[in-house]
Amino acid sequence: MDLYSDCVQSGASKPAPRRRVAVVGLGTVGLPVALAFARRFPGTLGFDRDAERVRRLRAGVDPAGQVGAGELRASSLQLVAEPRALLDADFFVVAVATRLTPDRRPDLRDLEEASRVIGAALRPGAIVVYESTVVPGTTEEVCGPILERASGLRCGADFTLGYSPERVNPGDPEHGLERVVKVVAAQDARTLDVVARCYEAVVEAGVHRAPSIRVAETAKLLENAQRDLNIALCNELAQLCTRLGVDTQAVLDAASTKWNFARHAPGLVGGPCLGLSPHYLAAAARQAGMSPRLFLAGRRVNDAMAAFVAEKTREELEAAGLALAGARVAVLGLSFKENVADLRGSRAADLVSELCAAGAQVLVHDPLADRGQAAELHGIELVAEPGLTALDAVILAVPHRGLEALALRLASAAPSRRVLAGARAGRDEPGARPGVAVLLDLKAAVARADVPAGVRYWRL
Repeated sequence: MDLYSDCVQSGASKPAPRRRVAVVGLGTVGLPVALAFARRFPGTLGFDRDAERVRRLRAGVDPAGQVGAGELRASSLQLVAEPRALLDADFFVVAVATRLTPDRRPDLRDLEEASRVIGAALRPGAIVVYESTVVPGTTEEVCGPILERASGLRCGADFTLGYSPERVNPGDPEHGLERVVKVVAAQDARTLDVVARCYEAVVEAGVHRAPSIRVAETAKLLENAQRDLNIALCNELAQLCTRLGVDTQAVLDAASTKWNFARHAPGLVGGPCLGLSPHYLAAAARQAGMSPRLFLAGRRVNDAMAAFVAEKTREELEAAGLALAGARVAVLGLSFKENVADLRGSRAADLVSELCAAGAQVLVHDPLADRGQAAELHGIELVAEPGLTALDAVILAVPHRGLEALALRLASAAPSRRVLAGARAGRDEPGARPGVAVLLDLKAAVARADVPAGVRYWRL
């Protein structure tokens, strides 16, 4: 199938020339996009500057654990790490990560580097579509000039820009790329038509043509910021319910009977994208001379949840006659959300830091996470299931499939020792209850009725 074979070519009756797609960045966003294009357009290039990542993908191993070996090996996607391979392409899709600096400002270094690499390969007539989350205006005011400098070509004349914000939801097969409407935008009508037709060939759910690139950029930030604020509302509600002695989930169940109530679950909210967008919106507001009041309010609540859970762990242990300092606490799940391996933006890691700072001995178990990445990103040494022994508390932080059952098994197990408040000489206290004293369930994944008798159970 010729890419663009049915696209409009302004002022010409001859068919549009054949083009080749290159997806730049093969992480949790870029890899699904590249595979989807390759299914419709054989010969699609998948480029990543990380040669080791490319080597593993060629071997059928997705470092993020989202794509199986069979799909990788069966795909016509051509995986490359050499920038010169991009010389064969003229429809580029950029899906590299954007981040925050230590002072929580937009960090576009990877996006800028990707633009320089593409610019060196640009030829007249090329189209560059960005999917990365950015501050409104970035595509045209930052990326476009970089492409011009690297290529010597003129943006809008020799090559054009498009934008289509990613909507990948890792761990959610029901809302994969093909099944979710794709927003598309471009700097002129002809480019928009080409970009829309290309994505229509890939996305079964269809596309929405935004009137400008800035509209599409802003819409992406709104999608994430709205979710972040809604979860923050539930997190603050959970804190109130805890003080009132009211079950948060029961409150949500009752409120959900109203037809227009939008239910969200409280919990540790992180990841490489969701927590980014409020800060990018705030940056846009500051650039426009506005002092944002709401964009970051939810992020402050969500960022404080790890400290809240650590304090609640202390309270529950003390109610059971134990102290947090010196207690052995198992944290189950480290990735940023359930059933994915990605450790970027992990708020469970923040919880581990809070517990360690309080003097707890924390054992972290995550069956999906990469041990090397856990050590590199968070300084955490993962513990295999057999090492989760002699526990005083279990925190089900990220309920990957199977971890609910593990939490209950651990809550039923008898420890080899007890460390009780006021008994720090390493000897058991007479009459100490065998087994874990406290089970904290941050996503309400465990049925209360299944919790062993004598174990204190608390959920957000």
